[in-house]
Amino acid sequence: IVKLLLDKGADVNAQGGEYGNALQAASERGHEAIVKLLLNKGADVNAQSRYYGNALQAASDGGHEAIVKLLLNKGADVNVQGGEYGNALQTASERGHEAIV
Repeated sequence: IVKLLLDKGADVNAQGGEYGNALQAASERGHEAIVKLLLNKGADVNAQSRYYGNALQAASDGGHEAIVKLLLNKGADVNVQGGEYGNALQTASERGHEAIV
């Protein structure tokens, strides 16, 4: 469905709702294939939103190590501040995701 929407012109960086954007939603929920698709379609890896801050923080919140690695390889900034916990390190620490810390 995500590919279909993107193929029909959906804005890959559209903001709104609890998750901020599609990349943050997919990152928090652990949908690695969708994260890859969104990044390949030009999703902004460092886009900010209110609740999760950015996709790296969202993946850290969900404890999704493979997605954290993918986002870092695509240039996610580990020092970006925002979201509920401040940054990705603080988020992973708060949630107890030691492998990500």
